[in-house]
Amino acid sequence: MNDFNSPSDVNQQVSSLRDQVIFLKLVLVVIGGTLVTFLAYQSHIYGKDVDRERQIAEPIIQAFQQKYPVAEEFKRQLAGYALTHPDFQPVLKKYGWTPPSAPANTPAPVKK
Repeated sequence: MNDFNSPSDVNQQVSSLRDQVIFLKLVLVVIGGTLVTFLAYQSHIYGKDVDRERQIAEPIIQAFQQKYPVAEEFKRQLAGYALTHPDFQPVLKKYGWTPPSAPANTPAPVKK
């Protein structure tokens, strides 16, 4: 038995491989096109969802930004109150906030 293929067998095998490669390229293009189409559709759908959620969130964010300075002022006043009333500090610690402790009373250096 001869291990070598005849030239016509080799040509037939090359032609068959070429047909398979062309078919696989075609399948790859179809799958890629399907994936791109699906992702474009999902992007379109989620874009609408984001726009709808943005319309809901914008008034909430604006209200927060308007009321934030008031809340910060209240927080500052609470810290001042906790400094002058040490018995109030456990209440703040209960809710996870530790205001700054009272500054140490260090005498100012005397100028000569």
